[in-house]
Amino acid sequence: MVMAAAAATVAAMLSAPAATVSAPVAQAGPQTCNDAFCVPGIRPNVVLGSYCDNTSYFVFGTAVAGPSIQPGRLVFCGSPRRYEPRWFRSPPLAGIRDEGSKCSNELHMVAQAPDGLFLSCIAHSGESLWRRGD
Repeated sequence: MVMAAAAATVAAMLSAPAATVSAPVAQAGPQTCNDAFCVPGIRPNVVLGSYCDNTSYFVFGTAVAGPSIQPGRLVFCGSPRRYEPRWFRSPPLAGIRDEGSKCSNELHMVAQAPDGLFLSCIAHSGESLWRRGD
């Protein structure tokens, strides 16, 4: 009797119109990320002051050594005055942000765009926006 009822239930499900079966709904927009712990692509085991190779995308790392550094400190790959890029201490990392979005409460912070682009919160002409940090 139980087998017959189960078979009838399966048969009813299979004969139902396709419109009653729904696909999972995709998430719209990037996932919320408001600190360094959820930012993808952070390179571990970086030596502060050593050379690095990309100042535009996925530029963050965590230090294991270097002059006056605490292990685990957030660093970023930068090239001040167009010298060869090196690892520097990072300003506070706000998480993942969209380029061009407002950042008035996050001045002096950095972020990463969903595609990995390095962003800085920059005040200009009366508004603060996330702009390319390289």
